[in-house]
Amino acid sequence: MTSYDVLIRGSGIVGQSLALALSRLGLAVALRPDPVRRDATTDVRAYALGATSIELLRSLKVWDALPPNAATAVHEMHIEGDAHASVLEFSSWEAKVGELACIVDAPVLERELGAAVRFAPHVTVVNENEKGGDDVPASLTALCEGKTSDSRERLGVRFERTDYGHHAIAARLVASRGHANTARQWFRSPDILALLPFDTPQSGSSYALVWSLPNDRVDQLMALDPPAFEQALMDATGGAAGELHLSSERAAWSLMGAHASAVSGPGWVLLGDAAHVVHPLAGQGLNLGLADVACLARVMAERESWRAPGDARLLRRYARERLAPTWAMAGLTEGLLQLFAHSSPAARELRNRGLSLVNHLPPLKRWLTARALAS
Repeated sequence: MTSYDVLIRGSGIVGQSLALALSRLGLAVALRPDPVRRDATTDVRAYALGATSIELLRSLKVWDALPPNAATAVHEMHIEGDAHASVLEFSSWEAKVGELACIVDAPVLERELGAAVRFAPHVTVVNENEKGGDDVPASLTALCEGKTSDSRERLGVRFERTDYGHHAIAARLVASRGHANTARQWFRSPDILALLPFDTPQSGSSYALVWSLPNDRVDQLMALDPPAFEQALMDATGGAAGELHLSSERAAWSLMGAHASAVSGPGWVLLGDAAHVVHPLAGQGLNLGLADVACLARVMAERESWRAPGDARLLRRYARERLAPTWAMAGLTEGLLQLFAHSSPAARELRNRGLSLVNHLPPLKRWLTARALAS
């Protein structure tokens, strides 16, 4: 049986990106796809990617291969507090950058990564139902299976979860008004709603919706027929983006925060949602996962020639480097969630004054923008 340097379990965006990054180092990689794959025709996920993530995907020759309508630049960001009482605005012009982020079509990105993997040297796709597919000898096993990773559980790694009591609703929308490359977000109790500018299915006037709400409210909204759901969206956004109409089915999933009790050990390492899960309110989940990929690839590139990829001390370098960024982002999202979850008048006044204060302090806004772009 062929032996590999690295076995990657999980072939989502993080797993395929890791396979490409390690292949470029000349490592022999086995990629085992997820047993159950999403149907790309009904997948409505969209991600906000920062400059660092885009730089990684570009270095893997994937970003520039995306079709024009698969990635939409965000030039402006408009954030509102409770009852339009406060506003916070960011702009790429003010930050002196080309864009604040790019909203990317998740299934299209996965498809392009898959195409790149098929032509990558040193990468072998090993299916579970093939002979030996579940027992591939490798110096290092990288787990990129997501938050429900079975392999992580078999290692005995604890996955410490925080249940937010919320679900997210995602869908694709078409608006009666052009999006002007502006992302819109409403922070209020008890929900957080984001409209992310998108160019599918209608260039210039489509959005990706991410709406976080308490579980019981999600059940009510998912039960509505499309016209009633669209009216609920209009009520929630106050018509700020024009009339909104569904252009896809709706999807919903539970939200939680989580982190693994360890992200590396002798011969194994965790990346992406298998290692950490944060609330989507800051749009940083995939950015954290791709930062994991970049970090592990760098650690492998700089390893001593006599160290095997699965060397425990080598993998601790990766774990140490990723500890501070992941804890910082988890703390930020958790803090924002707690601040905006409280419905008390004092909490409402605090967050509204906070948004207004930041909006009137350009140096602070530039610092926040720089931190977000560095993610």
